[in-house]
Amino acid sequence: MKTLEWEDNKLKLIDQTKLPDELTYVYCENYQDVIVAIRDMIVRGAPAIGVSAAFGMALADIECVDLNKAAVEIKAARPTAVNLFWAVDRVLNSSDALGEALKMYEEDMATNRAIGKFGAEVIDEGDTILTHCNAGALACVDYGTALGVIRAAHEQGKNINVICDETRPRGQGASLSVWEMQQENIPVKLIPDVASGFLMSQGKIDKVVIGADRIARGGVVNKVGSFMVALAAKHHNIPFYVAAPYSTFDNEISIFDTVIEERDGDEVRYYGGARICPEGTDVINPAFDITPKELITGIITEKGIIDPI
Repeated sequence: MKTLEWEDNKLKLIDQTKLPDELTYVYCENYQDVIVAIRDMIVRGAPAIGVSAAFGMALADIECVDLNKAAVEIKAARPTAVNLFWAVDRVLNSSDALGEALKMYEEDMATNRAIGKFGAEVIDEGDTILTHCNAGALACVDYGTALGVIRAAHEQGKNINVICDETRPRGQGASLSVWEMQQENIPVKLIPDVASGFLMSQGKIDKVVIGADRIARGGVVNKVGSFMVALAAKHHNIPFYVAAPYSTFDNEISIFDTVIEERDGDEVRYYGGARICPEGTDVINPAFDITPKELITGIITEKGIIDPI
């Protein structure tokens, strides 16, 4: 299952807003289409955003659009995911925009399998693993980071179970991660976001593995809710791992200087198309939060497991 593919000078994307009920595709014919797809979360997940952005730059090049102009516009689509900036700058610094994007496409798949291989080493027979949001094949070109670790352990024949929290407000854990696990017959259960601490207290979770949208000095930025999961895991002495490629690292800044994207309040006001609060309610809707390095057991990369920076 590939989240994105380059076909006939178009970027083909799984429309993740339609999952799990419909597996449909969106075709981006120009770089503006890619911006919309990233902004509206048709494609999401740091590695997938990065490679999509690279193809967006390639489309801009095919359209003979000034690449510096396109770069500014693409970078503004999601301001927190560092892979987006890394990918755009990498294409800018190349002499062949499409060739560089295709190279990044292949690299992503190899990187994720390497992450899975190293991460599977910390997964024991019989483990129940909690994951937050979706850091699977749908968040990458293929295979996944956090779910790639789980896939690799499953492929090794380890008897494991997965718990996905729903990941409000957009429900990526429920709609995407559960769907991915079911596609591969990996045992999975869905829980409300607020239930993970209780399950930890009952000894029903052995490990936590999440992805990341940015790793910098002092910690990790990931989907909002990750910090609370990390706090509960620390309290119950449960290993808390982050799985991410080196393209997600930003060594130039403190993690606490990250600009956290604030999304539309209607994502919180409505659930399944129904309003769940009084009309006109004010909302705070950060897309991400910051987990400090003191709460992180290790970071699983394509080169091995390292300590937080």
